[in-house]
Amino acid sequence: MLKRYKKTLLISAIAVGSLGSMAFVDDFFEISKNLDIFSALYREVNTNYVDEVEPAKLMRTGIDAMLKSLDPYTNFYSESEIEDVKFMTTGQYGGIGATIMQRRGEIIVNEPYEGSPAQQAGLRAGDIITAVDGRPVKGKTSGDITTFLKGQPNTTVTLTLLRPGEKTEFQKVLTRQEIKIKNVPYYSMINENVGFIKLTGFTQNAGNEVKEALAELKKNAGLKAIILDLRGNPGGLLNEAVNVTNVFIDRGQLIVTTKGKVVDNNRNYKTINAPIDLNIPVAVLTNSQSASASEIVSGAIQDLDRGVIVGQRTFGKGLVQNTRPLAFNTQMKITVAKYYIPSGRCIQALDYTHRNTDGSVGKIPDSLIREFKTVNGRKVFDGGGVTPDFATDQISLSSISQSLISKGLIFDYATTYRNKHASISPTKDFKFTDADFTDFEKYLADKDYDYVTASEKTLEDYKNAAVKEKYFEAIKPDYEKLKNSLKHDKLSDLVKFKEEITTLLENEISSRYYYQKGKIESALKRDKDVKKAIEVLSNTNQYNSTLAIKN
Repeated sequence: MLKRYKKTLLISAIAVGSLGSMAFVDDFFEISKNLDIFSALYREVNTNYVDEVEPAKLMRTGIDAMLKSLDPYTNFYSESEIEDVKFMTTGQYGGIGATIMQRRGEIIVNEPYEGSPAQQAGLRAGDIITAVDGRPVKGKTSGDITTFLKGQPNTTVTLTLLRPGEKTEFQKVLTRQEIKIKNVPYYSMINENVGFIKLTGFTQNAGNEVKEALAELKKNAGLKAIILDLRGNPGGLLNEAVNVTNVFIDRGQLIVTTKGKVVDNNRNYKTINAPIDLNIPVAVLTNSQSASASEIVSGAIQDLDRGVIVGQRTFGKGLVQNTRPLAFNTQMKITVAKYYIPSGRCIQALDYTHRNTDGSVGKIPDSLIREFKTVNGRKVFDGGGVTPDFATDQISLSSISQSLISKGLIFDYATTYRNKHASISPTKDFKFTDADFTDFEKYLADKDYDYVTASEKTLEDYKNAAVKEKYFEAIKPDYEKLKNSLKHDKLSDLVKFKEEITTLLENEISSRYYYQKGKIESALKRDKDVKKAIEVLSNTNQYNSTLAIKN
């Protein structure tokens, strides 16, 4: 009987092994066959297509389309794009330390970084670049100019510039440096008891930057709570997400698990360092643009009941990518696993595996969303990002504010203001006065910033539907009456949304004198999410009951 049982097991094992081998052979044959078909097709197109084709461009189109059918995060990088890959992981590049943009055919300095060669040379936001090393920029894209500005540290580049309001061009010779974009551009005490840390990325050293920021804040004797701001943070390195969490979580705690098709991608990531503070109350700010590594941090803080989440639901990216080297110094970034935070949930919101018939991607259906438990037994759910413990309304700008931003008028007025005023008060004290706003209204007098309100758009959609269904003539008088009553007035809208527009102007103007720190600090003055976080952190009973902490 035992021999027969062993024999059965052996036959089953051989059968399973054979099936596995057959599957491998079938896959290999399928790959080989399709490569042969593609190679023949590519050769035929290049040889016989009626017009000249660019082989490299044609191949890149095919590669990008193929990878796009998988998910947005699996990408190919040519040799010329490898520096971009390095920047995504290290936050470092060789250059002048400024971002640029293209508008109305001009290349404009968007933001010089504080302490960078651009800032030290006196470049300002709004300056127009007319030539690089004597070569006119006309006809070039902002991407082309960015490539010209980057280069090896200690090499020079000569910029010819024109400052708005001035008639004469001037030149600046800048020496490129190794530029490191900080993950923590700003931290400060925002009142006597609450510290604030803004984390904008997860490149190398993000954990140490948060650690150092908290250590500095702890030097304030009154510090009793911390706000960690992850709003707008798209993520980055997984190990840095673990390191950031480790600042508040003890050594040896499981933070994230990855699971993929290849066994080597199945890993557990635990904290390995001594924490900075295990007890200080923490509020993490999130919004719909907090993704990936940001969701690991916020999700782990929530699952371990180490702090509260304030703001809006996060993006819902629960996928992990690795970079793989390819031939001719090219690379690809490929999704290799899903990640699971301490409660065991995966927060991936979109299901790329099961696409709709038209190729679009749907969200994980409610019927498949599962319940999990935090350390203290609170209910949390998978399949749709991290849901905040204290939800706030998403910021929605008025139509006039959106128009002023998109037409560049907030930016341009701040440029004019900076050229007229050599200095302003410290950001916390700076106020855009009523007199300043009157000047802004005069500035707009000859500018085009018309827009369509949401109500006007809805009414127009209603009209189009009525015309299509042949009902419009019957309702035309009512339509015209409603249209006239809804018609917006730009001047009255300027008054109606004065506070909102003033906030935008204060933020932009502050950045012209105090750079990124100034813009962040200015925005904090009217930040409703921050106010809610302070309210929760100041109420010990509410904070503890939310986390199911027994007093």
